[in-house]
Amino acid sequence: MSNVKKVVLAYSGGLDTSAIIPWLKENYDCEVIAFVADVGQGEQELEGIEQKAIASGASQCFVADLKHEMVADYIYPSLKTGATYEGKYLLGTSMARPIIAKAQVECALEVGADALCHGCTGKGNDQVRFESTFSALAPQLKVIAPWREWDLTSEKPCSITWQPVISLALQALRKFIHVMLMPGTSPPKAGVLEDTWTAANQDCWVWTAEPEDAPNTPAFVTLAVNAGEVVAVDGESMSPYDVLTLLNDKGAEHGVGRIDIVENRLVGMKSRGCYETPGGTIIMEALRGVEQLVLDKESYQVP
Repeated sequence: MSNVKKVVLAYSGGLDTSAIIPWLKENYDCEVIAFVADVGQGEQELEGIEQKAIASGASQCFVADLKHEMVADYIYPSLKTGATYEGKYLLGTSMARPIIAKAQVECALEVGADALCHGCTGKGNDQVRFESTFSALAPQLKVIAPWREWDLTSEKPCSITWQPVISLALQALRKFIHVMLMPGTSPPKAGVLEDTWTAANQDCWVWTAEPEDAPNTPAFVTLAVNAGEVVAVDGESMSPYDVLTLLNDKGAEHGVGRIDIVENRLVGMKSRGCYETPGGTIIMEALRGVEQLVLDKESYQVP
């Protein structure tokens, strides 16, 4: 299909990106290197991911620990601005994509790749987040987006290289997969969420406690804010990463940070989503409280 010899794929270990590896090899006859970004999805999500990538056909798999950089340089600045999507979503996945794409580009340049690949669909916002970062940092690299071009169907015969992927697909379809990120979680836009008259059930929440299961006794935390950033919790100075980790645990225990919204995507579609951002919600409320105290009526605008 082109002169692509080596491509770096943004790899999550899920069904989509696992299937993309053999697809790239069959259609581009190229070497595929898997790039995994650790942005706080948890050890369980990352367990065995390198072996899974190799089993799917990747020649190498790199895992980059981006957690501390993401909180300090992406999450904190976003929370400081008070930015929300659709009035209440705290942009958990939006904040993660640029840092993943940046690190993917750095990996591609280091290994001498001539192409970048992602598993975003042609109907969502993530494709724009990835590709705008690619274009800004490495416009010379070809971008491959399989979900916008491939014709894979259930009738297409599977070659021997697809067998590990078939196994992965069966495993993935047996459970309701959630995307875990440091600022929050995001379930897939499918299943119960497809019917807007149906309330989100327990399968849609993987982190925060159900209201009836939350403690009956309230928990209080004191946050120290300096220049729009939380620098201490209950009098103890902490790094941005440690602050968010602690508040995620405290908030999740008390069922804080759930939202169920219908989003308007960049391409014009609507999509229902359930998100959990316990720590981010606590920080955002604290920052809004500070703004209410120090800004005058004309300066402070309620989101």
